[in-house]
Amino acid sequence: MKKIKNEIEYDAIMARIDELVEIVGEDTPQTDRSYIELDILTDLVVAYEEEHFPVNEPSLVDVIKLRMYEMNLTQKSVAEMLGVSPSRVSEILSGKSEPTLPVARTISQKLNINASIVLGV
Repeated sequence: MKKIKNEIEYDAIMARIDELVEIVGEDTPQTDRSYIELDILTDLVVAYEEEHFPVNEPSLVDVIKLRMYEMNLTQKSVAEMLGVSPSRVSEILSGKSEPTLPVARTISQKLNINASIVLGV
């Protein structure tokens, strides 16, 4: 299958996708030419974006900080929640140290963070 070579092609294809999205709807048959064109172009864009704009897994520190923001938590309240000292939370958030397995388990449970992110796998 052809690949998108550069940003100019990418921009042109994205513009065409915008046009096709207006034409193709939920009730458009899969045999419709516009539907087929949209399907092919989106596959090309996905391949290009995966190569040129990869999305990496978030770090544990980033996810903890996001949860703290979402749950309106302070470092002190997180420390209480995890059963560790505020300085320990500070070390984890600064990247100076990793949580122990029991603390990692509690982070996953109490902050509702996927275990694979907590364990870095």
